[in-house]
Amino acid sequence: MKEVNVGICGLGTVGGGTFNVLERNAKLITGRTGFNIRVARVATRTPRSDIDLGDIPFSTDVFDVVNDPSIDVVVELIGGYDTALKLVLSAIENGKHVVTANKALIAVHGNEIFKAAAKKNVIVAYEAGVAGGIPVIKAVREGLAANRIDWIAGIINGTGNYILTEMRAGREFAEVLKEAQDLGYAEADPTFDVEGIDAAHKLTILASAGFGVPLQFEKAYTEGISEITPYDIAHAEVLGYRIKHLGIARRREGGIELRVHPTLVPRSHLIAQVDGVLNAILVDGDAVGQTLYYGPGAGDEATASAVIADIIDAARAVASSSNQRVPYLGFDPEAMEDLPVLPMEDIQSAYYLRITALDHPGVLAKIASVLSEHGINIESIMQKESEVKDGRIPVIILTHTVQERQINRALEELEALSDIDGRVVRIRAENFNG
Repeated sequence: MKEVNVGICGLGTVGGGTFNVLERNAKLITGRTGFNIRVARVATRTPRSDIDLGDIPFSTDVFDVVNDPSIDVVVELIGGYDTALKLVLSAIENGKHVVTANKALIAVHGNEIFKAAAKKNVIVAYEAGVAGGIPVIKAVREGLAANRIDWIAGIINGTGNYILTEMRAGREFAEVLKEAQDLGYAEADPTFDVEGIDAAHKLTILASAGFGVPLQFEKAYTEGISEITPYDIAHAEVLGYRIKHLGIARRREGGIELRVHPTLVPRSHLIAQVDGVLNAILVDGDAVGQTLYYGPGAGDEATASAVIADIIDAARAVASSSNQRVPYLGFDPEAMEDLPVLPMEDIQSAYYLRITALDHPGVLAKIASVLSEHGINIESIMQKESEVKDGRIPVIILTHTVQERQINRALEELEALSDIDGRVVRIRAENFNG
């Protein structure tokens, strides 16, 4: 029986999960593939006493894996940019297939990596980098290959989703963030999670696989959730919406939208029901319509599930010596489109606005007049006299769909009014009806 040798670089949470699942389900995997996948070498900076490697060669230098001529598939699970990039490019240069869970590496350096891999005719697989254990990349690249993908939207960061879920009970952002850190859901420095950078990495990859465009992470718009308050969450609920931190990629005439920000979603929509650390991705195709991919977006064995699925794909290529491969981003390079990422001013959305106004007669009329002058229609407006504090009152407005540039100009004018105190809070709203 054919044997495929795998080298694991990094034995942290995901690396440990990958090793354990490969060992535990070895017979099952062999039965499904017809060959043995063998962990032939492991390298990690910090050995783990809770994992028995037996007689598997071990070192603290990940490049020992890359330089071992017996290794067929290199599994990069060390994270980060610099060392990971050198490791992956070295593995490719040595003719080895690569599996990675490193979404930041693929989003930022994927174009370079895939170009190098194509020259060497090796696989670079990255399913685990997007939404953990949810096989959404395979679904987009293969299961939906017959479809023109019009948009992709989803909850692709569990930390942010956990925080917003807990804030529905009236808890403040800082309190819930501390709890998320204590539970291990958020890092000591939570910037990537709560400011949308992690989600933008994943969205960049999804957009490229869905639309057939080069990876363009540097052009993704990101906005975090640290300014969201329990007040906003409660009033969104009254209006029939739930606030979710979404990544949204949408095909438009002349380009694509690529944006991560807090979003009002109708409470009746399936994605509004996804709570805690779970992830969910909606994909809209012209033939199939909307499909939803839901499950754990992180975790040792959940992510290992996706890593091993990629290892199996790479192992099949080794075992069969076939040149028939799924393109790295789902499209033949000659069919890739050079669609630009549209500026945020060009996107269209409905908007939730929270305006702190002085409690004077005629203020609502002034606000409505400014919005009207900029072509912005109001769907609903809320103002409660019981909420007056220090002579100021919150005014909540939900608009119809308009271009972002219209809202920007209107907010600039509103914030200049003497009757308006401070910045206007703006949250975009999406219905996902097309």
